[in-house]
Amino acid sequence: MDRRRFLGMAATGVASAAGMSALSGCGSGPGSGDVTLKLVAADYGTPGADNSSKIYWQKLADTFTRKNPEISVDVTVYSWNDIGKKLGDMVDSGDPPDIAQVDSYASWAAEGKLYKVNELLPIPDQAEFLVSLAEAGEVQRVQYGLPFVTSTRVLMYNKDLFAKAGLDPDKPPESWEALKSAARRLKQAGVQIPYGLPLGPEEAQGEALMWCLGNGGSYVDSVGNYTINSPENIETMEWLRDNLVVPGYTEPAPQRVDRQKLFEAFSAGKVGVLNGHPTLVQQADKKGLSYGTGKLPGRDGPADGTLGVGDWMMAFKKRDHREACGKFLSFVYEEKNHYAFAARYGLLPVTTSASERMRKDKKHKKLWPFLDQLAAAEFYPVGKVSWTGTNAALKKSVGKAAMKGGDPKAVLTALQRRAEAAEKAES
Repeated sequence: MDRRRFLGMAATGVASAAGMSALSGCGSGPGSGDVTLKLVAADYGTPGADNSSKIYWQKLADTFTRKNPEISVDVTVYSWNDIGKKLGDMVDSGDPPDIAQVDSYASWAAEGKLYKVNELLPIPDQAEFLVSLAEAGEVQRVQYGLPFVTSTRVLMYNKDLFAKAGLDPDKPPESWEALKSAARRLKQAGVQIPYGLPLGPEEAQGEALMWCLGNGGSYVDSVGNYTINSPENIETMEWLRDNLVVPGYTEPAPQRVDRQKLFEAFSAGKVGVLNGHPTLVQQADKKGLSYGTGKLPGRDGPADGTLGVGDWMMAFKKRDHREACGKFLSFVYEEKNHYAFAARYGLLPVTTSASERMRKDKKHKKLWPFLDQLAAAEFYPVGKVSWTGTNAALKKSVGKAAMKGGDPKAVLTALQRRAEAAEKAES
């Protein structure tokens, strides 16, 4: 897998005509007749709010069935905290859903449990996916994962707190030293959390990777070998520890701080600067916060790239509903349906037509900086079967590298050895 995948807004063909032979006929066979598809999806709604993804999926399923009365869709939605285990248990017990929407797919693809994308969608539908996201859905150069929505990260900062600290509210810090200087000024001005560093188990792997990218590091090299304990990554975590954590510019124990906690604190006006996700834009706007955005700071200037994260849809073979799965997935990715979901939750679309629509929609102007970042975004190596376990280990442990008294070399080397062992076991 390429270390950095450059996304083009004009899609290219990702399947051959020969690969579509399985879709050439209808009538008898899997998918024909009365079918009930089981769909399991993740909830993007805010806990306690009336914006559960169940509402979107149920409405979409009902509309689809009215147009395709021979196919009904049974919708189940789980929180992100639960869906991984719930879906894993279903698959392990031999009763997977027909279609699932979650954050990984590679292990099931490697076990032969998923349909290939070219067994599900016609070529025009496949060609709609942004190129690098389609490639990121591949295992050994065969696409199994359908990108669902994506996001990138930008630096976000509180303009009022910047002004209070005597900083230019229209000039975000562009280098690590500039960020350190801003954090020091913010602390002196009494800001509760000058820099929000979420290295707790919710998404520590993402925050750490964003910082490593700013120093020329990554989790894998250009041919997909793990580089978790590279000199660049060790240096990055040492800098974080010594220049932000130890001086007290972050919360005292960032290895225990989750992203959502800091997002809520930022929206409440308690955080000066952090790396932001598109959903934070919605949260901050609801609170009437005055904020600015910028590129992620790098060691010597703005980082060349940023983190890109995608979630995935997949279709399981077990219930033999290939044709019905394909029809429903084609409906899911119709421009109006796909755009409706992305726009509802402030996320980025994964198809060319929906992305172009968002670019023209001034209601989503605040998401344009995130769209701009797609061209230089680096995605997790989700096509590696070993990534699931490696990702879990990073979430649990990588934050310890930057804590007070932490040993970045020891922490990252332990993670590297675990990743290499998992890779070897899968080969």
